[in-house]
Amino acid sequence: MYKLFFNLIFKRMDPEQAHHLAFGWIRLAARVPVLRTFVAALLAPRYKELRVEALGRRMHGPFGLAAGFDKNAVAIDGMTMLGFDHVEIGTVTAQPQPGNPKKRLFRLVKDRALINRMGFNNEGSAAVAARLAARKATFRTTLGVNIGKTKVVPESEAVGDYVTSTERLAGHADYLVVNVSSPNTPGLRNLQAVDHLRPLLSAVREAADRTVTDRRVPLLVKIAPDLADEDVDAVADLALELGLDGIIATNTTIAREGLGLKSDPALVQETGGLSGRPVKERSLEVLRRLYARVGDRITLIGVGGIENAEDAWQRILAGATLVQGYSAFIYEGPFWCRAIHKGLAARLATSPYATLAEAVGAEHKKVTS
Repeated sequence: MYKLFFNLIFKRMDPEQAHHLAFGWIRLAARVPVLRTFVAALLAPRYKELRVEALGRRMHGPFGLAAGFDKNAVAIDGMTMLGFDHVEIGTVTAQPQPGNPKKRLFRLVKDRALINRMGFNNEGSAAVAARLAARKATFRTTLGVNIGKTKVVPESEAVGDYVTSTERLAGHADYLVVNVSSPNTPGLRNLQAVDHLRPLLSAVREAADRTVTDRRVPLLVKIAPDLADEDVDAVADLALELGLDGIIATNTTIAREGLGLKSDPALVQETGGLSGRPVKERSLEVLRRLYARVGDRITLIGVGGIENAEDAWQRILAGATLVQGYSAFIYEGPFWCRAIHKGLAARLATSPYATLAEAVGAEHKKVTS
């Protein structure tokens, strides 16, 4: 039904326009108690065997919504209603900004991919913090807050920009993510270099601890799939050195090698970050490399090209405690989370592992045992 609707309606619309339309429906459904309860019962059944503990939280399952879908924290309950076990909002910047000029979002339907150059369009950390402070949650969920650099702020002042957002948002976050890996903010990826990343992460950690005194807010960094292997290792080592709580692997890619010959050549040439199926292989490679480096000392979140339960299961075996998705949601529709949870439960039941925690990184343990 959804695929028919997608082909008849969404496919004919501008992708960003379609996103706002679907987003509006989700928000509306979440505001109507009877409808909200019905949708959650239908789309978000819970499996006890999929419960996980990560980042100091007990979660219904490992599958969450990646940053980028809910930039301004307006549909946290709506996305939880659809079955996501955690929701990561953002990316949020210290100053409000409109993002890049439209048209800036493109569907590569036959490649099951998206290209975006949104440019961190959001209302700014002050507005998002106010919304989170006023929020009355309907569903229990784990909330991640993803922060990035304001475009007009020069690289030399990036640390202060991130600290401003941290001071405003850390108190509302179950975990905080420093995004230095989007390709759509000029100079942002330069901050992934360890010499730049060390002072940035240290300053954000200090600001979070100074702002939130009654608990420790877990801090993670999100990296790009385009990092060279030695740079992935360097980030892993830095995360251990600084006592980070986790790494998210990975963001979108600027590469185009993963695309087949089915897409419109003009679309393939659009600038921006590529997400979806074409980034799957490299994201999995980066995750495996990170786990080989850090083991279970920090939490790894696998994201990038996850389309189904088998993809999520592979990420768990490769070392991810949590997994996230976004792009495939556009193509799979509202039953996506339900299908992934059902498939994960089936795979766990037929595996040699009693819990998901036992399965995390299992492929590495087989190799070394």
